[in-house]
Amino acid sequence: MEQYFQPNDEAYITDVLSEAVMKTVVKYARKAMDEPENYEARSNLMWASTIGLNHLLTVGKGGAWSVHPIEHVLSAYYDITHGVGLAILTPAWMEYVLSDKTAPRFARFAREVFGVGEADDRKAARLGIEKVRQFNRSLAMPSTLSEAGVLEEKFDEMAAEAVRTSGIASRAYVKLQVPDVKNILMNCK
Repeated sequence: MEQYFQPNDEAYITDVLSEAVMKTVVKYARKAMDEPENYEARSNLMWASTIGLNHLLTVGKGGAWSVHPIEHVLSAYYDITHGVGLAILTPAWMEYVLSDKTAPRFARFAREVFGVGEADDRKAARLGIEKVRQFNRSLAMPSTLSEAGVLEEKFDEMAAEAVRTSGIASRAYVKLQVPDVKNILMNCK
């Protein structure tokens, strides 16, 4: 998902492939949880995972991922799984970087992945962010750091480490400094 939000938004085929992978996950994730023996659901999720993780969806994109470095530090400090951390952090990151500049991209994501029909980019982007939250809740994912047992006491240290060990301050879709990362963590409390 993060490679979809990169400084270069002109990689059309890569974007369409990314949207198809994300739509596939939205369509089949809950079904696979409800019906673990459902071959169609599981095979489509496995295929989506293969495409999503083989760097095909980074072609023509460049840039650094934004949420993963924050989550890596989070799960290094606390015993939470990668997916749980991403589910909590991603919508907060999306809200934090939403601006006049990023709204068209988030609106496209909302329209293409979740079928949002809103014409206004800013409103469509906000609806898309809410759809991400709803999707995560449908998978029984926690929506706050406190639900996952993460306390505020290490936010300063974690924010500094996320910036130090990644390219989010120099190569991300929206460049993030230590105070930005701390604010994102605070918004997840």
